[in-house]
Amino acid sequence: MGSPISGLIAEIFLQYNENKHIKQILDTKHMAFYTRYVDDILVIYDSTRLSPQDIHTYINGIHQNIKLKATPKENSSIDFLDLTITRMHNRLQIDIYRKPTTTDTTINFQSNHPTEHKIAAYRHHINRMYTLPLDQDKRQREWETIKTMGKNNNIPSQVLHKLHHRLKYKEPRPKPETADSNKWTTFTYHSPKIRAITNLFKNTNINIAFRPATTTEKFLRHKTLHTTPEYDRSGIYIISCKTCQKAYVGQTSRKLRTRHQEHIRYIRNNDPKSAYSLHILNHSHEYGPIQDTMTLIKGVEKQSMLLPLEQLYIHVLTEGANMVFMVRNLIPFTRLHNDK
Repeated sequence: MGSPISGLIAEIFLQYNENKHIKQILDTKHMAFYTRYVDDILVIYDSTRLSPQDIHTYINGIHQNIKLKATPKENSSIDFLDLTITRMHNRLQIDIYRKPTTTDTTINFQSNHPTEHKIAAYRHHINRMYTLPLDQDKRQREWETIKTMGKNNNIPSQVLHKLHHRLKYKEPRPKPETADSNKWTTFTYHSPKIRAITNLFKNTNINIAFRPATTTEKFLRHKTLHTTPEYDRSGIYIISCKTCQKAYVGQTSRKLRTRHQEHIRYIRNNDPKSAYSLHILNHSHEYGPIQDTMTLIKGVEKQSMLLPLEQLYIHVLTEGANMVFMVRNLIPFTRLHNDK
């Protein structure tokens, strides 16, 4: 089923059959314990009254579409979810279980992701290590596994040890009175420089979450080929002066050629309505045809994205002028006002 509610319907179906059929065998005390997480089930039963085959036959007879595979314990141990449960003489012993297909791959520390994302997996593993009632030797073995995982993914040892120390000795923090009124907003993590903006929200009721700039979805998503000519599209553009080669970053929600015609009309009418026309008129410089002076650097269909993307490209191109403008030998000058 492709519907978003398919998981909910499946859970309702299973709970109905559990309440109708499993509850009966639990009431007989032949089965002492039954728990399920999605499709993994753990059963504790009285071996003097039931056998694994009896349980397997009974459950698979509940409904024709329910077919489960029984895995009995081996050497007094059984794997359930991420745990290995071993029956000792007078207690149950817990250890962490990893499937044979499990890899130690996490977000590499050298990737362009926020640090919070890079250490999230290690936060989970360390928290699990201290939350589960592990024996000391098993806990130490798990810590060595986590350190090896971090090393294979270029996580600096000092970062991992600092996280380990913080989680091991953490104290419960009281919930702030304003926690319920806090709001969340998301920023795309292009580089660590984004924190210069997000740090402004530290003492406010706005919480910041980051999303990566590059996702698997972007690689898998079918890319639409634009058949519309460049000058018939809207978006963020650069228009340059033919005399001094200075460039102007602008935005337009209309066709690029329409915006170019407006710039030329302002110049011919001696009307400094745009920063580009003001520059040409003040310096008596030369302007040219659209093919020689104007380039679409980012096609934009959503009008609400024009202003933020324009400001982004002004910042990026200004900061990296020596690198970005090398091809056309352009030097940006200051944006004077919004240009619709």
